[in-house]
Amino acid sequence: MQAQLISDKELVFRYCNGSEAALEVLISRHKERVFGYIMHLVHDRQYAEDIFQDTFIKVINTLKRGTYNEEGKFLPWVLTISHNLVVDGYRKNKRMPTVDGGEDFDIFDVIKRDDPNAEEELITNQIHSDVRNLIDLLPKEQKEVLIMRIYNRMAFKEISEETNVSINTALGRMRYALINLRKLMEEKNVTLTTY
Repeated sequence: MQAQLISDKELVFRYCNGSEAALEVLISRHKERVFGYIMHLVHDRQYAEDIFQDTFIKVINTLKRGTYNEEGKFLPWVLTISHNLVVDGYRKNKRMPTVDGGEDFDIFDVIKRDDPNAEEELITNQIHSDVRNLIDLLPKEQKEVLIMRIYNRMAFKEISEETNVSINTALGRMRYALINLRKLMEEKNVTLTTY
């Protein structure tokens, strides 16, 4: 099989139809890029290797279940999985911090600082991105009211005037927007907390 001539989409198709060699080509084709991306995020080779393995375990499981959706390209999908695993790892470690009291132990390394570090910024940016993506999935009327209320800090009276509906309708749309956001969070397995 001449690997350079076969598209990622075709390799995924072949793997889903039983060709283990197709998966080997996919991993080999993208391993440097994926591992480099993970290293850029975590700056720890051993942890990056763990995330890399977890990423491809998740890729394999998704392909075997037949739930992979070829909307985009294979590589961006794999990078998104690795990014989410890094964020999940940071969240988990933040909940259960460990302290190594070895020779170079410094108590100031574990004391909470007010300024966000790189991990906290990464998590916060991911949360904001997740929220924007979820809001985009809402019906137009619910999305409109939610943005006016939360982002534009408008009162429901102002929202009702702006959208030419009653206050009760505006309140109802907001209520359904929040209900639908919760459902979407569960469906998409999105966590919106930093700890």
